[in-house]
Amino acid sequence: MIVGAGLLVALGVVIAAIVIGVRRSPAPRGGSAQPTVRRLIAFVLLFTLVVIAAIGLAGLLGRLLDAGNALAGEDVAGLARSLAFTLVAGPFAALLWWVLRWRLDGEDRSSLAWGLYLAGMRTVALVVASTALLGSAAALVRADWQPRTLATGLVWAAVWVWHTWMSRNPATHPLRLPTAAIVLGSVFGLVIGTGGAVTALGALLDSAITGSGASTFAGAPWWWLPLEGLVWCAGGGAVWWWHWLHDRAVTLRGGLADVAFIASGISGAAILTLAGAGTTVFVLLRLCFDRSGAFGNAESLTVILDPLGNALAAASMGAFVWAYHRVLVPVRGDQTRQAAGLVVSGIGLVGAASGLGVVVNSLLAALAQPLADSNPRTLLLGGISVMIAGGPVWWLAWRPLAPADPSTSSATARRVYLILVFGVSAVVALVALLLIGYRIFEFGLGSASGSPSGSSLLERVRAPLGLLIATGLAAGYHFAVWQRDRAMSAATPGRQCTIGRVILVTGASPEPLRRAITETTGASVTVWARAEGNADAGAEAGTDSTAGGPSAAEITAALDGVTGKRVLVVTGPGSGVTVIRLRD
Repeated sequence: MIVGAGLLVALGVVIAAIVIGVRRSPAPRGGSAQPTVRRLIAFVLLFTLVVIAAIGLAGLLGRLLDAGNALAGEDVAGLARSLAFTLVAGPFAALLWWVLRWRLDGEDRSSLAWGLYLAGMRTVALVVASTALLGSAAALVRADWQPRTLATGLVWAAVWVWHTWMSRNPATHPLRLPTAAIVLGSVFGLVIGTGGAVTALGALLDSAITGSGASTFAGAPWWWLPLEGLVWCAGGGAVWWWHWLHDRAVTLRGGLADVAFIASGISGAAILTLAGAGTTVFVLLRLCFDRSGAFGNAESLTVILDPLGNALAAASMGAFVWAYHRVLVPVRGDQTRQAAGLVVSGIGLVGAASGLGVVVNSLLAALAQPLADSNPRTLLLGGISVMIAGGPVWWLAWRPLAPADPSTSSATARRVYLILVFGVSAVVALVALLLIGYRIFEFGLGSASGSPSGSSLLERVRAPLGLLIATGLAAGYHFAVWQRDRAMSAATPGRQCTIGRVILVTGASPEPLRRAITETTGASVTVWARAEGNADAGAEAGTDSTAGGPSAAEITAALDGVTGKRVLVVTGPGSGVTVIRLRD
């Protein structure tokens, strides 16, 4: 007890010293690292104190809502911890926030630390509150009252509301990373909403297909699991709607917004769709050609059909999310469109190459001396299923027979994709070759020593050999495409790369200006949106400056003769264009 009191006093002294130091610290001098360190320490400490206080308050509220048990009961240590967290961390968090609040009128509001704090706390509070509230609501479906989970959700929901209000308050609104929490919240809502929909639809389809009314609990009603999935789907959909439509995350462009859009709406949805489609095809092929299991034992129809419901649900919901985001790809610009196509092509390539490796493995298994009770037919059908799911996706996204386009072949994203695929495939092929060599030497040394194992050499090497053939073909094909693109770019007369990178500051739609700069200078373009909004509306259509902003022709004329690694281009006011060469 004395030790605990001493630690609390020591903690109080440390926090008080930090508060006093923050309060009395003078204005920073130019080039000093002291303000950055001070902000980092202060906001990390505030983050920690808010988390500790929220945990303690949730513990106390959970005990109050749990009317069936005594306040302390046998868990005296838990009650003491909740009281300490609430009554110690809470006041110190309030005191530190009161001190930091006055600093936000100065440079602290434009600091990266304040933006990171709000984005991190809003995201953490949203995740904890949503999962706790939806978990307690889903538990009510099976008449399971979870007061402490509900208390956790309520407390963290209050934390989220508080920090969301700070993010929108003109006096505390962050100037750095103002939309990071909105983007992350939309991704989180999409993930849990889609997961809940897959769970609900999969349970319904499973009950309809198998007719057994299966549930996660023995003897439970069949509708429990679908209803729980609907709760998560509705909650996730509400979170997604709030951030994506209400907070206008759909209108955000560049940086984290584009990365999150491609990762969740395109890549994640494509993987979910292909996984569900591949499993569905596998079940159907087994129904037609293979009623035995992987070890040659006959399986019942119910066992074979068991994964079909969830697979159909995953494929359908993934395709729905994928189709919705594909509609939005063209309006997000050429770079996002190209990145989305390359990501889908890579996912389809992985599926097709993996399926080919499994098919080769199964064919070699049919030639080798099989293990006891093994059945290569199931393995063959699995490989064919993955190829059927991934092959067409890769073909439609990559279009290998389409005529080569010089502008597309010289794109940086395409070159990076080809090098990445070739490099990864080469590394995997090298690992597979090493495994084959190891197996050959192991078999030869075992035979020479008179203690060979029961499996043949072909049985040992068939798995890495299939992987080697698949990755070798992928590496060879993409290397050949990369060489063809290089030769085409070298033979195509056109622009010279006079600028390495252009930072474009504009308030209009940046795509026409981005294309004009890239076509003229060969530079990669990073867009910074002006705070004034659509000040250069005329640039959206590439019209003349009378519409309110510089045209694409005026931008390229301003860049004529400019060379360098980095160049800053600022549009406005009106049709003005300012070009500034930056130091290397």
